[in-house]
Amino acid sequence: MAVRALLKPWAPVCRDNTRRNSGQAAGYCVELVRKRDYEGFLCTLLLPQESQNSVFALRALNVELSQVKDSVSQKSLGLMRMQFWRDAVQDIYKETPPHHPVALALSQAVQRHRLTKRWFMRMIDAREQNLDDRTYRNIQELETYAENTQSSLLYLILETLGIKDVQADHAASHIGKAQGIITCMRAVPYHSSRRQVFLPIDICMLHRASQEDFIRGSLEKNVKDVIFDIASQAHVHLEHARSFKKRIPKSAFPAFNITVALDWHLKTLRKADFNIFHPSLQRKNTLLPLSLYVRSWKQSY
Repeated sequence: MAVRALLKPWAPVCRDNTRRNSGQAAGYCVELVRKRDYEGFLCTLLLPQESQNSVFALRALNVELSQVKDSVSQKSLGLMRMQFWRDAVQDIYKETPPHHPVALALSQAVQRHRLTKRWFMRMIDAREQNLDDRTYRNIQELETYAENTQSSLLYLILETLGIKDVQADHAASHIGKAQGIITCMRAVPYHSSRRQVFLPIDICMLHRASQEDFIRGSLEKNVKDVIFDIASQAHVHLEHARSFKKRIPKSAFPAFNITVALDWHLKTLRKADFNIFHPSLQRKNTLLPLSLYVRSWKQSY
């Protein structure tokens, strides 16, 4: 009962109308991703038609998991939600998914593409461990978290495209790490407003930047140097991912179109002289749909 209360209400499932039920679940996922992960929403629209609903379900799960930490007042409630999703994935692979729209859509995706269960479990386990308000000790810890969350999501997206390729997985690993690092930086103003800082301690210590510097929105050089070092690591991962271009099938490229948004964030950050609090970093990229289309047309990432 407690777990059910933590989940958003959804219309009862019509057991005798599977097609209608699947359509409702798919629509729920699309709308959730559109509202909470607009960049992922646009990227998914450029995927082959046969993969879109499955990827919307995957991204909807990612949204659900990412929202847990900020939507509960106590860690115990967060643990209950994570356990719900862990049990839901187990039930999906038993072909008895719970009557939750994201779980039902995921069940369809798993059956259609034979998705690998361990990537789901890695995402859930990593998000659960991150419920503690603990700062990353070093950049490697942040990269590990990004690998377990964002890279795992990319591995699943590749599977919906029918891609099973070691080189493509290597590229996905680096893109996921870059995305996780950039996401961490983008969240700095939000976390600072709540007197929280999650940037890697080792880099902050290297430049003698304290948590209080970020909390008060300091524009001093040492704070910008911290952001420069972290952003540089994200850039290295993107370049490494692109070094695999000639070794992976082009049919894998659509899975990596999130790099368009990541490039924009890094470019905007450079223009702002690595001032992570600059207003330009909080604006939506209105040219993203066009940029995504151009990159897709060029068959690149």
